[in-house]
Amino acid sequence: MNAARPRVLLVTGAYAPELSSGGLQCEMVARALQRDVAFQVFATALDGALPAHGFVDAVAVSRVVVRASGSNLSAAPRMIAELGRLTRQSDVVHVHGYSRKAAVAIGMARLFRVPVVLSLHTAGFDDPASIAQHGRIARWAFGAADAWMTVSPGLRDRCLASGVPPERLHYVPNGVDVERFRPASSDERRALRCALGVPEDRPLVLFVGFFSRDKQPHVLADAWLRVQGAAPSTLLMVGATASRYFEVDAQLAPDIRASARRAGVDDRLVFVPPTPNVHECFRAADLFVLPSAREGLPVTLLEAMACGLPAVVSRLPGATDWVVEDGRTGVLVTPGDVAGFAQAITGVLADPARAAEMGHRARQRVEQEFSADRTARGWLAAYRTVSTAFA
Repeated sequence: MNAARPRVLLVTGAYAPELSSGGLQCEMVARALQRDVAFQVFATALDGALPAHGFVDAVAVSRVVVRASGSNLSAAPRMIAELGRLTRQSDVVHVHGYSRKAAVAIGMARLFRVPVVLSLHTAGFDDPASIAQHGRIARWAFGAADAWMTVSPGLRDRCLASGVPPERLHYVPNGVDVERFRPASSDERRALRCALGVPEDRPLVLFVGFFSRDKQPHVLADAWLRVQGAAPSTLLMVGATASRYFEVDAQLAPDIRASARRAGVDDRLVFVPPTPNVHECFRAADLFVLPSAREGLPVTLLEAMACGLPAVVSRLPGATDWVVEDGRTGVLVTPGDVAGFAQAITGVLADPARAAEMGHRARQRVEQEFSADRTARGWLAAYRTVSTAFA
């Protein structure tokens, strides 16, 4: 580690090679700021085969293996010891999302007098009111941060309503690597579809996310089945269909498969497990659909827009409705409205010229407001407000 650079400890959930939105944002910013900041990562892992210590793209990564649900008391001593060691080496501790691990990390930072930046990502999960429901320790941990960072206007407003001082609140949307996530040429799209094993002669509708009741892949599947007569297409669903992670509902994917089989279109339904090459799926597609009931600022939506895809998206106030301009960069639909999603999917697929124009505008929006460099500058600005090491 280059001692001349300020040192930041990123405390997150899964980190490469395991996948999570928070971990991917940390990877992206660590690459963007590698000349300015010496990052180290503390992550929890579900895969016991991963090394406890290693490097990812020259960033030191420490992992403690945990279970996805239930008690992790046996992991607590290792977590406390490792967070203590890493915190003492850091100028700032940047905690991503609230969890019991986050409370430990914030406690360590307070013990060693290291400033804390707490990032909040998901409404209904780690917004102030939801954190408070976890009890007194959670409320203390939230209030003990030196600065807070939010990814969407909705989360920003919830923080302000909870009493967070405006001068200590940083609004920094998630970002996208716009070189990796970029529109594909016709030849590239054909090659990508061939590699994925999906037909070239039907439109490709894409879902990316783990299979949970909040992500609502079943709503998309039901809507997609309704339109197969009027707008035949292939549905590519990318994400964890079964996992030890508590939010994943292992029954959703079999139910979706069974419904497609009964409708006689199971040959048009393709499942892909979580992949570090998810950009290839976006670049192969014609339409992205985000049917979620709950989000903060969905990175998958930004990735789709960066790839020039029109998007059919749940209208989530303060989360998606300020990113997607209805009718211009995508189509907004009431969450859970199967008929509404079906109508929107049919409308976009039936008018390729309109779809291409929406995708073009979506790409421009991401380039202007959601680039990796813009997000990295926002993180760096937050660090400067809490630590003189960044002066």
